[in-house]
Amino acid sequence: MQKLDGQLITVIGGGGFVGRYVVEQALARGARVRIAQRNPHQATFLRPLGGLGQTQFVRADVRDAASIARAVQGSFAVINLAGSFSDMEAIHVDGAAHIADAVRQQGITNLIHLSALGANPGSGAAYGRSKAAGEAAVRSACPHAVILRPSIIFGRDDHFTNMLAAMIRNLLMVPMVHGQTQVQPVYVGDVAEAIITALESKLTGQTLDLGGPQIYTMRDLMHWIANAIGRRRKFVNLPSGLIAALPGAPIQKDQLNMLQDDAVLSAGSSGLSALGITPTALEAVAGEWLLQYRQSGRFSLKTFA
Repeated sequence: MQKLDGQLITVIGGGGFVGRYVVEQALARGARVRIAQRNPHQATFLRPLGGLGQTQFVRADVRDAASIARAVQGSFAVINLAGSFSDMEAIHVDGAAHIADAVRQQGITNLIHLSALGANPGSGAAYGRSKAAGEAAVRSACPHAVILRPSIIFGRDDHFTNMLAAMIRNLLMVPMVHGQTQVQPVYVGDVAEAIITALESKLTGQTLDLGGPQIYTMRDLMHWIANAIGRRRKFVNLPSGLIAALPGAPIQKDQLNMLQDDAVLSAGSSGLSALGITPTALEAVAGEWLLQYRQSGRFSLKTFA
């Protein structure tokens, strides 16, 4: 195990959904953390998590190679969390290449790259294809990099469970697509712990898939959320193209395309267990933030069997 106490770790996208958990874990281990993103002011809420001088904030855009080179300068380790559903080629492919090139050129020996379980050059979703191309770019420049590929990530501020819960709360008839697709959601805190543990454990050149303790079909998951927030609803199967075209649709067409393929660990994948992490069950924590979708908030106890 390598100690992170006093070491400088640059977290690209550190103010985002996953980033804030990664930053918290790194700071708790005594590391100095440099948070790099396009608008660093949006991440200053993280400052109180560290001691005096333990956090730094720098402006960097993964699409701009020069800004990335400046951001990672002097780092002991670099963690790339940048992701997007709107500018995927630039963020997932070009951005990943810029980061890996900067790490290689500056002789930084620790790079953690967050990809996705759906990364596949043959994916029906542009997201999966771009994530696969990003992995290839990282491996080409930095064979020693550690690539982590989580399934759908859930947590208090996620776009996944909150989007589904909001749909179920707001609609009496809830559209469902690819109801038989299997997913293995993983808790954001476990993903953050995996990132920091991989760094401490001196892993090199490995690709690890990360998933939670339970596999759901999308149908079962939506029914579970409806029950958890006490909403009795009718679910209606609709073509993905029609759902994406609905006014105010909360999900993009490419996200729906991602649901064509299962997002579960392959047989033999060690995932979190390889890092000594016990995965957190969705049922154990999701109630903390799903309360807001109940009719009477935390005062409502209604569920449906």
